[in-house]
Amino acid sequence: MARDPQVLSQVKALLEEISKLAPGHAVELRIPPYAAIQCCEGPKHTRGTPPNVVEMGATEFFGLIAGTLEWSDGLRDGRITASGERSDLSQLFQQAAQTIRITE
Repeated sequence: MARDPQVLSQVKALLEEISKLAPGHAVELRIPPYAAIQCCEGPKHTRGTPPNVVEMGATEFFGLIAGTLEWSDGLRDGRITASGERSDLSQLFQQAAQTIRITE
């Protein structure tokens, strides 16, 4: 899958903001094929598959931050996958929708 440079730049900038809102290493937040970060307080993961993983496309990521996609809707229809006891990032994305602005 080709990576759009503009989308890549925007994803990385927004992930940086997410990491400021929720510093830590307990959850791996993946936006393939663009980038991934570890965020949220809790036990640090260092080897193998992380126990708490959230994955979504860039469109869904932008929608959550813009407030045009609800976490529960994305999970229900499969646009967002979340596994692990710390993988519910609904409150984080509600906070992000209120504080982060997507710039073109």
